[in-house]
Amino acid sequence: MNLSNVHTLNFPGDRGAVRRVALPDALDAQRARIAVPGFGQLSYYSTGPGQGRPLVLVHSINAAPSAYEMKPLFDRYRGQRPVLAPDLPGFGFTDRPDIHYQPDVYVKALTEFLRRVATQPVDLVSLSLGGEFAARVAAEAPELVNSLVLISPTGFSTRTIPGGKTGMRIHGVISLPGLGQGAYALLTTRPSIRYFLGKSFVGPVPTAMVEYAYATTHQPGARFAPLCFLAGQIFTPDAPNRIYAGVKQPVLVIYDQDPNIDFDHLAPFLRGRANWQAQRIGPTLGVPHWEKLPETAAAMEAFWAAQG
Repeated sequence: MNLSNVHTLNFPGDRGAVRRVALPDALDAQRARIAVPGFGQLSYYSTGPGQGRPLVLVHSINAAPSAYEMKPLFDRYRGQRPVLAPDLPGFGFTDRPDIHYQPDVYVKALTEFLRRVATQPVDLVSLSLGGEFAARVAAEAPELVNSLVLISPTGFSTRTIPGGKTGMRIHGVISLPGLGQGAYALLTTRPSIRYFLGKSFVGPVPTAMVEYAYATTHQPGARFAPLCFLAGQIFTPDAPNRIYAGVKQPVLVIYDQDPNIDFDHLAPFLRGRANWQAQRIGPTLGVPHWEKLPETAAAMEAFWAAQG
């Protein structure tokens, strides 16, 4: 973690909601920002030199995500090829306004990011719920995406997530003044962060990951996007038919076990889709690129090589 460049975010109307702490850079790389129409500023990391097709890494959505989640892949491929990693809306150094966070917010931001920053169609790698946004961009703006890797993607699970009117009611309750702040404060203590991260690791959770998650959750506005996530507002119902079926580029799914979802609908979905393939890498619990980096990288590199 680079502690030489720390920053705090400040948004009107959220003073006192959290105890602000210094936020270091998630990745040891150049950080820049672009304006996303209708939203605000989106922050991203980039590294070079490197030849070839840009690699874009998209983190997940939960109570404490950021580009730090993609650090093992960012560090592995830096210097080999251009690598880019955005902080999605509501997280990291990207703006965190008090808005209704929903899939369109993320799809529009990611699309704008690729249009503005990438020099050619990218190889897109996403984690968990980030895969739903990445797949929508691939389907809706295919000229921007060359291939797609989905690591532990949501949407293939038999477990249901509250959404629609039910989710809106949940969000209305947990967003009540005081209640939402209190609930989020409980979720983002160091012991709580370590506990929830521990569900995604077979082995010990890296201490630096806990510390970065703590820092990024203790910024003004940090609770707004996670509360929408907890209310199911950022998921897309029936994602296989509404999102994934529209992707025509080559797709690799990397998965094993996951504490929050299952992949029971994945095998039926893959049948008859020649552009889709899947590889199980275990034992892992949702973050194979952290605990099985050589195997994860080998699977991705074989996938990319097969495309010529």
